[in-house]
Amino acid sequence: MASMRDIKRRKSSISSTQQITNAMKLVSTVKLQKAKTRAEQTNPYFNYMYRTVCSMLAKSKNINHPYLAAGESDKKAVVVITSNRGLAGGYNSNIVKLITESGWKKEDLDIYAVGGKGADALNHRGYHIALNASEVMENPNYTDAMDLCDKVLKSFVDGEIGEIYLAYTHFKNTVSQEAKLIKLLPVEVDESDIANSEDSNILMNFEPNEEEALDTIIPKYVTSLFYGALVEAVASENGARMQAMDSATSNAEEMISDLTLKYNRARQGSITQELTEIIAGANAIG
Repeated sequence: MASMRDIKRRKSSISSTQQITNAMKLVSTVKLQKAKTRAEQTNPYFNYMYRTVCSMLAKSKNINHPYLAAGESDKKAVVVITSNRGLAGGYNSNIVKLITESGWKKEDLDIYAVGGKGADALNHRGYHIALNASEVMENPNYTDAMDLCDKVLKSFVDGEIGEIYLAYTHFKNTVSQEAKLIKLLPVEVDESDIANSEDSNILMNFEPNEEEALDTIIPKYVTSLFYGALVEAVASENGARMQAMDSATSNAEEMISDLTLKYNRARQGSITQELTEIIAGANAIG
């Protein structure tokens, strides 16, 4: 059985850790409120942009444009959005699993990492990090998404990659986040959804022409999805960290209660032993 000194030292250590986890929980809660509002405001545009572009391209048959055709390269660009900090439960590991368990070969992937944890984990597993933009996660904005879009689309048009994917964490609510992997280019269209829609027979006309219109629409489409993913990722990270720190704080409280009980038992045992020794000594003298 551990000595009273060991128990007391252990209890003090856990108490200090609990103060840290509780402080981190409070900080994450404050950050989450702001990030949650931003994500909820951005999410409708994020979703409608994705559906609108897919629907528009589905009704625009036989368009020959570099953004719409799969490139000759077998390489895939995957924009991976994680955090720069840990202590957020499975937030980062869930994104990494999307890549490692996708069935894709490592040599076929170019990772555009936004967030240090994802970059470090995938690099350690042997994936090629084509871009490490960890600084973006400190304060992501639309300009950051635009810069990232320009880099990825240039590689796509130049034929260095043939497909573009996005891996991020979708913010459902404060206690629920979902790791998602979606394909951005070439756009995949669900023909059954289009056929069942009310405007399935409406033709799509472009003004001034298809090429100029798509040169503007597709970059905005990709940028919007990148920005929406960044905003949701920030909210998801703080939500996940708040939950993790809340759980850690509760576990620390339980451990402190258990150690307090053990300390009291050890103290009671020590007192009983001292009394026994005193009584035995007194009897021996008498």
